Amino acid sequence: MIEISFTLNGEPVVLSVGPSERLLDTLRTRLGLTGTKEGCGEGECGACTVIFDGLPANSCLIPAFQSQGRVVETIESVSPDQLEALHASGATQCGACSPGVVMTALWVRRNPEILATHSLRRLMAGNLCRCTGYGGILDGIEAWLEEPGGGGGDVDASSSENREAAS
Repeated sequence: MIEISFTLNGEPVVLSVGPSERLLDTLRTRLGLTGTKEGCGEGECGACTVIFDGLPANSCLIPAFQSQGRVVETIESVSPDQLEALHASGATQCGACSPGVVMTALWVRRNPEILATHSLRRLMAGNLCRCTGYGGILDGIEAWLEEPGGGGGDVDASSSENREAAS
């Protein structure tokens, strides 16, 4: 077992993980945060997307021990009232893809400058949905981006550091 400590949704976490344990499994099984979903288990569908040190990442591909010293945010960190634009647009139907969609959209919301060089459709391409046809998802995210704070109002220090590093 490997002892790790990291920040999860703003709170410190210390636990021991196995060398082959995935972050997804740690979140869901060990920490009871079942909002992050497993879809494909291969990093193709985006259902398990979390914000990992300020960047969207597929938690099914991250060994849990790589969370050592990192900042991880899951869907549980997002206030339900922030999601009204997605609900109103019909972006959430069966819910399987919703947590990953929201986490990727949260990253876009915190990093709006990326929209100068990438379309929203391209940025969301790593999130597969079988229900909505994507129109509702894109409409909902666009509405969410237009809301107060949509220009990065909820950016934390880790997001700012990663934005600078990615530049």
